Amino acid sequence: MALGQNDEWEMKSEKWFRQLFYIRKSDRTTLVALLLIAAGILVLIRVTGGQTDETASGLQDTIAVSPRDSFRHHHPKHQEYFAQPQKQTELFTFDPNTADSIQLLRLGLRPWQIRNIYKYRAKGGIYRKPSDFARLYGLTVGEYRRLEPYIRIGRDYQPAASLPEASPTTEPRRDSLKYPVKLKPTETLGLNTSDTAQLRRVPGIGPYYAAEIVRYGKWLGGYANVDQLDEIEGFPKESKRYFVIDGSVRKLPINKLTLQQLRRHPYINYHQAKAIVDYRRLRGPIHSLSDLSLSPDFSPETIRRLEPYIEY
Repeated sequence: MALGQNDEWEMKSEKWFRQLFYIRKSDRTTLVALLLIAAGILVLIRVTGGQTDETASGLQDTIAVSPRDSFRHHHPKHQEYFAQPQKQTELFTFDPNTADSIQLLRLGLRPWQIRNIYKYRAKGGIYRKPSDFARLYGLTVGEYRRLEPYIRIGRDYQPAASLPEASPTTEPRRDSLKYPVKLKPTETLGLNTSDTAQLRRVPGIGPYYAAEIVRYGKWLGGYANVDQLDEIEGFPKESKRYFVIDGSVRKLPINKLTLQQLRRHPYINYHQAKAIVDYRRLRGPIHSLSDLSLSPDFSPETIRRLEPYIEY
């Protein structure tokens, strides 16, 4: 009885496994086709694998690669890092203003340095002398020393001042108005007839004192004595020796002028003008300045200074 139950259980298990792994005929055909395709791919990889490695190795020899690339993967017995071939450089004369990128690469310059040169030239920059090329960003002292003997600046890029026709053969013309030529120690000027441009030729006289000399001379009616220049505040005394008195002074008709007219002269103040008018009103015309000597407003020094400017 017990054996019959075991046999029945085994039969059911066998049937269950048969149903679990049963594959229909159409599915078996598809599965065989997939297995054949997979086998073909594996064979193709085995056949072309060596060529792929050789191609990758050839590309590594052509372009710059990192020491950590597939070279280390395909050649585990080789050293982990390998030396990258150095770029061959040439030395030849060149003009940094006209050299193209191929020439600059041959000289050993790096691509980003060449781009900086092109940008500098595009903005109107000019290398006028070899030392200007030393300012190239990233250029080391050693690189510049190596290239310096071969730098030739074209004639068209050199300063125009270097042209023979631009070289001054004579002394530059001096602006006589702004920088007048000063008088020599033996030369003199007429004090009453010189204008400001001529007065500035006197040593020690600039635009200010030249204008003051003319202004004060018009106020006086002309200079009667060189020492009258001392009446200009701060006037340089050493400059007086370059002047001489020329021309005549303007006379004052003392018996005809009013009080206000008399006061316009720098040597006559209000009290002196009033004394003159009072004298004429009380005593008649003035015949000499000595007629006024009794007035306290007319000292001998005042009369002496005023005498050249009075007419009767």
